[in-house]
Amino acid sequence: MLVVKIDNTRNAQPHAGLSKADVVYIEEVEYGMTRIAAVFSSEIPDRIGPVRSARITDIDLLAQYRRPAFSYSGAQRKMFPVLDAAPFQDVSPRRGDAGYSRDYSRRAPYNYFIDGTVAIERAPKASAARDIGFTFSDEVPDGGRVATSARADWPYSSVDFTFRPKKGTYAVELNGEKAAAEENKSAQQASTVVIQYVKQEPSRFFDKGGGNTPHAETIGSGKALVLRDGLGWKARWERPSAKKGTTFTTRDGEPLPFKPGQVWVVLLDRDRKAIVKPWTWPATPAPTATSTAAPTATSTAAPTATSTAAPTGTTTMAPPSSAVPSSTAGSSAD
Repeated sequence: MLVVKIDNTRNAQPHAGLSKADVVYIEEVEYGMTRIAAVFSSEIPDRIGPVRSARITDIDLLAQYRRPAFSYSGAQRKMFPVLDAAPFQDVSPRRGDAGYSRDYSRRAPYNYFIDGTVAIERAPKASAARDIGFTFSDEVPDGGRVATSARADWPYSSVDFTFRPKKGTYAVELNGEKAAAEENKSAQQASTVVIQYVKQEPSRFFDKGGGNTPHAETIGSGKALVLRDGLGWKARWERPSAKKGTTFTTRDGEPLPFKPGQVWVVLLDRDRKAIVKPWTWPATPAPTATSTAAPTATSTAAPTATSTAAPTGTTTMAPPSSAVPSSTAGSSAD
């Protein structure tokens, strides 16, 4: 298993290899910007990036994957002891530059890429795919509200998801632009979108300009929103310890299955709110009217002909459709 830290600014577009990731995390960094942590297991691309530096949130976040290979471009020196103590297999340039290259058709620092196959070869003890708490099913769960778009904002970053019925996935926009992919024309598509509300506080780490690195707490529990197939559910996430995976359940405590395919998880400060639209209950189709044909008239021959009148036809009318409750379109869902 390989995790790669990737830039998430407009200069990073198009991303390389990201569409092949199994799970994509978005986390806040300094100045209200965001970075991506992409988890690769099913398929390991030979070009992934642009690769950027690690942050303190990555330590706890990746621990649930046990011992993945972790590719990142660097980190502030004060974080080196923390990174060295973490359980992942470090395949950053600190441990050797095999697999890394510069693409001089792009501007630095957005031109640093890793060959994922080489990164995995450098980490023979990296953990294989394992259960991290997610459940998957092709069957759509009951109780979902209509959720065809979702948006999360930070001071200098944003992400939008828009449902595409023909594909059955959510098209991704990053920072107001289509999230392009080097390897295909369909751009980034999410089968499942998770808004995971987390407690976020300033850490003891600062960048060169004095910007504080926030720490998102991914161990514990909290609220979440899960979107798939154009529907959304209010959920609860729980992760009891660093080595345990993260489960997502309905408010009744039942596992909430994701749609098979790529999962995007937005780690959003619980003091912020994602906007999900239209967040209404699905319309209930009214039953169609049915008609009962009247029997035809019959006549009985007799010395004096008599005629029996046929009963008139009857029509059964459909009952009026029941009102469907709805919430305000474009509400802030939590």
